[in-house]
Amino acid sequence: MAKYLVIVESPAKVKTIKKFLGANYEVAASNGHVRDLPRSVLGIDVDHDFEPRYITIRGKGDILANLRKEVKKAEKVYLATDPDREGEAISWHLLAALKLENKKVYRITFNEITKTAVKESLKHAREINMDLVDAQQARRCLDRMVGYKISPVLWAKVKRGLSAGRVQSVALRIICDREEEINAFIPEEYWTLDASFKVEGEKKPLSAKYYGTVDEKKTIASAQELQKIRKLLEGAEYQVSSVKNGERVKKAPLPFTTSTLQQEASKVLNFSTQKTMRLAQQLYEGIDIKGNGTVGVITYLRTDSTRVSEEAEAAAKVFVTERYGEEYAAGTEQERKSTQKIQDAHEAIRPTDIGRTPVELKESLSRDQFRLYQLIWKRFVASRMAPAVYETTSVKIDAAGQRFTVAASKVKFDGFMSVYTEEDEKEENNTLMKGITRDTKLSLLGLEEKQHFTQPAPHYTEASLVRAMEELGIGRPSTYAPTITTILARRYIVKENKNLYVTELGEVVNNMMKEAFPSIVDVNFTATMEALLDGVEEGSVKWKTVVANFYPDLSEAVEKAEKELDEVEIADELSDEFCDVCGRQMVIKYGPHGRFLACPGFPECRNTKPYFEKIGVACPKCGKDIVLKKTKKGRKYYGCIENPECDFMVWQKPVADKCDRCGSILLQKGSKLVCSDENCGFVKDAVKAET
Repeated sequence: MAKYLVIVESPAKVKTIKKFLGANYEVAASNGHVRDLPRSVLGIDVDHDFEPRYITIRGKGDILANLRKEVKKAEKVYLATDPDREGEAISWHLLAALKLENKKVYRITFNEITKTAVKESLKHAREINMDLVDAQQARRCLDRMVGYKISPVLWAKVKRGLSAGRVQSVALRIICDREEEINAFIPEEYWTLDASFKVEGEKKPLSAKYYGTVDEKKTIASAQELQKIRKLLEGAEYQVSSVKNGERVKKAPLPFTTSTLQQEASKVLNFSTQKTMRLAQQLYEGIDIKGNGTVGVITYLRTDSTRVSEEAEAAAKVFVTERYGEEYAAGTEQERKSTQKIQDAHEAIRPTDIGRTPVELKESLSRDQFRLYQLIWKRFVASRMAPAVYETTSVKIDAAGQRFTVAASKVKFDGFMSVYTEEDEKEENNTLMKGITRDTKLSLLGLEEKQHFTQPAPHYTEASLVRAMEELGIGRPSTYAPTITTILARRYIVKENKNLYVTELGEVVNNMMKEAFPSIVDVNFTATMEALLDGVEEGSVKWKTVVANFYPDLSEAVEKAEKELDEVEIADELSDEFCDVCGRQMVIKYGPHGRFLACPGFPECRNTKPYFEKIGVACPKCGKDIVLKKTKKGRKYYGCIENPECDFMVWQKPVADKCDRCGSILLQKGSKLVCSDENCGFVKDAVKAET
């Protein structure tokens, strides 16, 4: 019989960890949180030192009952929830819910789910860290106060179903502020002037950009200014005034943190923050690798640290030296220290075994898991490699007191770039003719002028919003994805072609929050609260002090808002469907499971219908509309609106074009249009088809 019980959060970890620990250990899962504040009331006793009232989460009774049975059999209990504040709090709640006060209870953490890490954690078992627990309690209470006090104000003044949140409301404000900035932007004209030269002894012409005068850099603001410069240059003699050759070093990137992983996965793989975190969780919890069983292939995914363990550092050095050569191995660790404050208990996100290359794991991973693992693996390997070195050449060409410049570079040593280049890095393929000197004779081939207008700041994407939140100190690694998911689900913002746009509802909520609760949506105030929570974690601030100082101002603002705020009516979006009961034109509503159609005659008429998004293509079987639908498990497909009467369905999106060969409906597959009849096999390019 097993003597020791290990309790983890996720059932996905149970089998893996049991295999690592052997017969003396039983492993069970709590399935995340087991206790929380009650859903029906605030759950915080504001009159008695802000004491939270925790209850068992609905549906967790059976799980706790099974865990209690296992606890009775065990000599020792190890609480092995995730290695962060939330994980520490879950362990503390388990301690209370399972009545473990008189048991031998130990807290263990591991940054990766590998045999070595799990076994090593047992040697460093400790007590629960109450500073971490209190930091999480403070966060939970603050979030509950904001949500439960402000959301009813939004229900009363706008409409039911809305919500406010301590972090989500600030994220919404950041997006709204950018939208206002874009709307208020007035473009300014400017011009560029490029010169093309014939270089003595060279076939290829040399292109140079206008810099300004020989004394200062200058922007050409108008066509008049441009004409003045052109007049000065008429008939002028062009001469090379300086040639500078040098070297530029490009440092290797830091390994991924939660924020940088979400940003890069969005840019490179087009993943939402939510999808990135879901896939990373799967890679962390364990993948069934042929010949090895289930094993975690990346380290813990919620971290703001760029630190790497000594063992991983040493393994990376050996791997890089053997695979790429000694000159590619990185120098000292000191060169890569991040200036940011980091939670040093954590590591950066990295592969648990650098020798487990993406190619080796490809058969064991889904396509998206493979793409994310490959990104993490390449970034980590690159971070342990030598910098890239460029040869640079800078040339200044003067004429009539005006200056043109040419800057070019060529890779001398690719270093880390042999493995990894960031998505937003431009390819540096500029090459300059060798042998150009101050004596080189130039003859002007022509001047090319172009008019430009300054552009506003771009709309936020999920990636750039995460970056902004991190830079402003809003939220923490675990909050970025759920925050964005929430404001999308509430329809405060919508996502189109990666960009995030504010809806009318989002504008109304944001304006109301700014008017009634300015401190809640103040970026600096929210960042200060995060710093206070860090203080609680470090043991320098009492958590109830943070809550006690926050609540009175919030309570006063809520009372004032209830009296003074005007009600705002937002019209529902009309659909093209009519009510079967009373004939009114139905409107689109938003529920917990997405959009649905409702009769505007509620409560007299309570008729509702499912909402299906039409794609503008007729069903090939019955001629009715094809609509976007979802299976019970959430997978998208396209089917006839008349289902079940008509059984047409396909997984890929149909288009209006018909097959040139057999006349069947065509399906969109990436950049191609493919015939839906598998026996036909007709394929054509989608872009050409649109043209």
